[in-house]
Amino acid sequence: MNIIDKAISYVAPGMALRRQRSRLLTNVLNESGYGKHGANGKKSSMAGWITESGSALEDIEKNIPKLRERSRDLFMGAPLASGALKRLRTNVIGPGLRLNAQVDAEVLGMTTEQADAWETKTEREFELWAESIHCDLQRMNNFYQLQQLAFLSYLMSGDVFCLLPIKQRPNMPYDLRIQLIEADRINSSDDAFALSGSPRVFNGVEIDKDGEVVAYHISNRHPSSGFDQLERIRVEKFGAETGRQNILHLVELERPEQRRGVPMLAPVIESMKQLARYSDAELMAAVVNALYSVFITSESGTETDELGSIPSEDEIDSDNETTYELGPGTVHFLGENEKIQEATPGRPNANFDAFVTSMCRQIGAALEIPYEVLLGHFTSSYSASRGALLEAWKMFKMRREWMASSFCQPIYEEFLSEAIAKGRIDAPGFFTDPTIRKAYARAEWNGPSQGQLDPLKEVRAASLRVDNGFTTRSQETVALGGGNWFQNHELRKIEEQARRDAGMSSAVVPEITEEPDDET
Repeated sequence: MNIIDKAISYVAPGMALRRQRSRLLTNVLNESGYGKHGANGKKSSMAGWITESGSALEDIEKNIPKLRERSRDLFMGAPLASGALKRLRTNVIGPGLRLNAQVDAEVLGMTTEQADAWETKTEREFELWAESIHCDLQRMNNFYQLQQLAFLSYLMSGDVFCLLPIKQRPNMPYDLRIQLIEADRINSSDDAFALSGSPRVFNGVEIDKDGEVVAYHISNRHPSSGFDQLERIRVEKFGAETGRQNILHLVELERPEQRRGVPMLAPVIESMKQLARYSDAELMAAVVNALYSVFITSESGTETDELGSIPSEDEIDSDNETTYELGPGTVHFLGENEKIQEATPGRPNANFDAFVTSMCRQIGAALEIPYEVLLGHFTSSYSASRGALLEAWKMFKMRREWMASSFCQPIYEEFLSEAIAKGRIDAPGFFTDPTIRKAYARAEWNGPSQGQLDPLKEVRAASLRVDNGFTTRSQETVALGGGNWFQNHELRKIEEQARRDAGMSSAVVPEITEEPDDET
């Protein structure tokens, strides 16, 4: 109410009331569209919803350090959080995404036989490097184990970085190395401006006036460990002369102009922490309820024989006079005027499982993991369980494609460049024509298969797809078992010949007949 309204209210209260009513009516009439619904600030259901809009820098990047700390703490101490990230790692990466070279024979002018021979040789050379721990700068993991580590670190921390240094080692013809850098080591301090000569540095990422990421600032150690001087080096994202990508940044972005990633668990951190606390409380209540302890009171105030109580050598809190230690089948003697008053715990809680399942549904929705997959709990019908697996597999495939294009393919192209430069692989025109380079570098990255709830039904469906020309035998072999159809075919020829040489009949494939669906 302004000064004029206050004056009128003293002189003519009725007129002041009519003025106030008209003002409120005008405000209501001015509201339209979302102003009547989601953007309304006058409804009682919306009045307490206080929001503030900020850029990606304020809303996301300034909160990343705290989100990263809490995400890691949940991974280390909350079973559901740890299981969710590991289940993602297992289904997306599994034992590792394997190279399946797929050159563009038409562009390169190759016959099918020539292309197959080139792909086989290239895959053999790549395995020589990838299956050795020498590909790791730290000599700890091979290429497939590095995939698992990089993906898990990305999920837990929000992003992870990879340098591709060159370092010679004996008995290894290739010098390309992989160096994974944890997210915390990409950081910047108040004097980061002086390091780059530009005020456009935050969270260790440097951008130019157009917003392009041009460099990363890497510290020589984790900011929270060690006592030596924290120093940073500036690594350009691309080489100035060759255009080589010096550093890979594995990150999934939510908003434009965002440069650092958010941990996978960020939307459910509060829910998971509360659920972990609730689970711990229920567990402790059940343990206490299971301890059959007897308490004896004494009115004499004299010392009583403590036969049957917890032995003194087993006590862990004997100096604290405000607590009593319980144990199974123990007897405790209370002092004068002391007594035990306990509430009926009612443990185990009959509603615990239903409540946790309901919370897991919400958490799974945020993580794009159906709760059946999140908990590994398939008790519904075949159709419902298969539907949950298919829904989860959409997300697994999306993240696998992302991992292949962001991590595996760039590293493969760097390996291919070195192999061709050293003459171990022949690829005319690779360094002179970008189209030819792309034709040689084409590849697929195959990971673990989806798995089957009912193998017979899955094989029947795969056979029908092949017979109708919807897919190939190679594609179905990868989907069903993650194998290689051509390798299987050559091996089967040897096996069948061996059976015939031994006087045994060849394997007969039984006819697949239709069976009614089992929905129970």
